[in-house]
Amino acid sequence: MVTLGDRDLELLEFHKIREILAGFTSFSASRQLALDLRPLWDEEEVCLRLRESTEARHLLSLSPDFHIGDVVDIREVVRMARRGKVLEPTALLEIERTLGASRRLKSYLMNLSGELPLLSGLARDIVPLEQLQKDISGCLTPTGDLLDTASSRLASVRRRMREVRQELLTQLQAIIRSPRRQKIIQEPIITERGGRYVIPVREECRRQIKGIVHDVSNTEATVFIEPWATIDVQNELRELTMDERREVDRILRTLSSEVGAYEREISRNIELIAQIDLALAKARYAREAKATEPIMVAAGRNPETKVNKSAGVFRLVEARHPLLGSKAVPLSVEIGRDFSILVITGPNTGGKTVALKTIGLLSLMALAGLPIPALAESHIPLFDGVYADIGDEQSIEQTLSTFSWHIGNIVRINNSATEKSLVLLDELGTNTDPGEGSALARAILLHFLSQGTIAVATTHYTELKALAHTTEGMQNAALDVDPVTMSPTYHLTVGIPGGSNALATASRLGLSAEIITRARHMLSEGAQELGDLLAHLATEQKNIESLRHSLEKKFSEAQQKNAELENKIRQLEAEKQKIIKDVRDQVVREAAGLQKELREATAELRKDKSRKGIERAKKTLTEVREQLNAEVWRARPAVEMGEQEGETGAITVGDTVWLKEVGMPATVLSVSEERGLVEVHAGKVKMTLNLDSVEKRMPSTGAAKTGGAVITRKLSKPSIPLELDLRGKRAEEVELALDDYLNEASLYGLSQVRIIHGIGTGTVRQIVREVLASHPLVTSFRAGEKGEGGDGVTVVSM
Repeated sequence: MVTLGDRDLELLEFHKIREILAGFTSFSASRQLALDLRPLWDEEEVCLRLRESTEARHLLSLSPDFHIGDVVDIREVVRMARRGKVLEPTALLEIERTLGASRRLKSYLMNLSGELPLLSGLARDIVPLEQLQKDISGCLTPTGDLLDTASSRLASVRRRMREVRQELLTQLQAIIRSPRRQKIIQEPIITERGGRYVIPVREECRRQIKGIVHDVSNTEATVFIEPWATIDVQNELRELTMDERREVDRILRTLSSEVGAYEREISRNIELIAQIDLALAKARYAREAKATEPIMVAAGRNPETKVNKSAGVFRLVEARHPLLGSKAVPLSVEIGRDFSILVITGPNTGGKTVALKTIGLLSLMALAGLPIPALAESHIPLFDGVYADIGDEQSIEQTLSTFSWHIGNIVRINNSATEKSLVLLDELGTNTDPGEGSALARAILLHFLSQGTIAVATTHYTELKALAHTTEGMQNAALDVDPVTMSPTYHLTVGIPGGSNALATASRLGLSAEIITRARHMLSEGAQELGDLLAHLATEQKNIESLRHSLEKKFSEAQQKNAELENKIRQLEAEKQKIIKDVRDQVVREAAGLQKELREATAELRKDKSRKGIERAKKTLTEVREQLNAEVWRARPAVEMGEQEGETGAITVGDTVWLKEVGMPATVLSVSEERGLVEVHAGKVKMTLNLDSVEKRMPSTGAAKTGGAVITRKLSKPSIPLELDLRGKRAEEVELALDDYLNEASLYGLSQVRIIHGIGTGTVRQIVREVLASHPLVTSFRAGEKGEGGDGVTVVSM
């Protein structure tokens, strides 16, 4: 006999969901949790179970084949060990494997604690028991045999057993191979009888060898004799075998006692792993059923209105009955916003009961912490009860009619349901006089409406359809039929009542046309007109839905095209800027090349003191710089290019920038965006820096003086050497390297540096001293003294 709560679970077939879930578990403990699963009425507990399911789905997305490992429910075996029972090696091996899997599971989940806080929280409480695992694995082989190394005593006994056994076999082999004995031996083999080694002797020759007969063959042609010569050795082997058995029993007893000492920790570990595996089972079910966790909202009522406006809205989006698989037709329905009572009508076999069970079963699943086969935007209130009156359970034993059974069920529901409950009523008021049944059904629905209870009822009564149409807080819904074939589509449309279409259904199921025609003539004119009107409304509703879907599709297409156009505009603008950048970079590269040529030319010209050639080269570089400063190569303002106001534009030739390292302004001479370098002129110093070391802005305070001033701010720590080695460089490389080094030395505030040029032919030394003589950062220079490198070095004062 089921309890009141169990009756509703049974009517909605919740037990089948538990069985499906149990099929996704990995071991018996989690399977039992799945089979014992019940809806929860505590908000925190429900939300916690759903979050665990969400985390498990995320875990399977990271590792689709994730498994808890080789875990067995060993709680009963451990309890027996706690009571003193000596465990078999196979049981100890199961314990060892379970402990190892527990430890690995904990380690894996703890590494993902940031992504899986709830599952890792369960794993955190698992006690590893590594020493117990090592003790068991150190004594047993994977097949359950005890290792010789399990104890020194066992190793000693087994070593002696091998020696004695070998000695015994040697003696027996000598007897078999003896020429005198070969005639009496039936077969030249050594066998065993009753734990003693024997040899097969012909029955007629049994008196020719002294020993103990242990067995006779079925044909009585062979006797199995233990020779007298081997009795002492065999006795010793038997004693060693008993010693071995005693030592094995002692080791198993010790291991069992150790297992029993951790009975509480092991049992708790199994409980935690079962909870983790149950969450994984939910995730595996969700993956197969395309299910997800719904949004849980509070349930409640507003006594000032007939509509449950303050309660959480019950909303299913593209929901599917979980037991119908691919045959399920998606159901979308919302109750609790504009109405709290929904009256579903439609033809027989049209899907009314399936829709009712879908609403109830998915609510139970959500309250049990299970994902439901519906879209994630579905809302399920935290009902304090889900009550159902579905089906026909006429009781012959209790002499209850179908109507009596239904009324008894409704009495139970009426006594239990509150404003926070969900009530499901199938074919309300049937199986009795239609007039009285209709009146009773209307009164029941009005009672639940006044109480603020969310209720869904199916019916064929026209009076209930009219009541739902005229009463605030109630609404009609219809299971659609194909207007041409009159066959059900199983699609629910909220807002209009549906026709029963009894004649069409009977005809579709095979009832003769003659009977259908006669029944149609018997219908009153008003009933026929009402049926035609409902069919017309259904057709119009279908047309409206088709038009709405068409408009939504066109709107979506328009949005997509608009997004594509905006993306194309952004691409064109990016291509435009890329073209400008590429051309600018090309000009910058050409300018850099000209500057290099100028330096090389200057080095060559300095040899013959031709100032005219130097001026000509400088004029060429000036022309290139003027070209870069032309308006066509300047970057467009940020606002014009669609950037936010206040953003700093690109650095171009001629810009004034702020040197971050030294805190002073400078003028840009050239820019290489590809290399990320910028050449600037600050006072008398010309230097090449990284682009990220300058800013295109002037500081509000503390601006350094310009117009020929020498840099006075120094970096805190020199990061360049105090000498420059030019030995081995070509003549055309000397001036550029020396100029760069002097710029850096001045920037870091070095007062004196050393230039190593060697003696050689004197060409490098001559170039160095000519450059130093005219360099603006050099105050004086001299040849190195004896301890400084002599004439191979020039000492420079900055």
